[in-house]
Amino acid sequence: MREDVVNLFQSFRRILCLCPCCGNVVRLSDLRLTYKGAAPRTWLDTYELRLRRLERKEALFDEQEEKLRKAAVERGRARVPKLVRKCMDKDISSFRFNPYDIKALLHPVDFVVFKGLNEKDRIENIAFLARKSSNDVLNRIRDSLKSSIDREEYDFRIARVTIEGDVRLESG
Repeated sequence: MREDVVNLFQSFRRILCLCPCCGNVVRLSDLRLTYKGAAPRTWLDTYELRLRRLERKEALFDEQEEKLRKAAVERGRARVPKLVRKCMDKDISSFRFNPYDIKALLHPVDFVVFKGLNEKDRIENIAFLARKSSNDVLNRIRDSLKSSIDREEYDFRIARVTIEGDVRLESG
């Protein structure tokens, strides 16, 4: 039976037709037959209809998913300041800095705050935050840092570090 069907379709290539519209000779296997009126529905028609509905629903979901994700990100970002303050020392968290502006350094100071880093296009102020310590050596280092800043004995340089570990200071 299967060979009969294959032979039938192969014979369609050998049957030639004359197109009544343009007069070209074409193979029966190349024809795209159409007719007026509604064709009887088949299981394939039902499947294709359901597939199109599913694709429309997926497209709608994709649009909504983007909005939902953005809203979730905004809710998460809004909660970060409270979570960070909760994790920080009470003395430091009382300053009410934007947590996104705070960077951990840990030694000799605990944190460096770049005020305006994440809200504006420029940094307004840089603050060093450190908890009180009973370590005399650490306190001397911090005092030295403070006095250097007070006397304006500081510099800003950019160091470029290559993958190989070479360091090059930019002049400026």
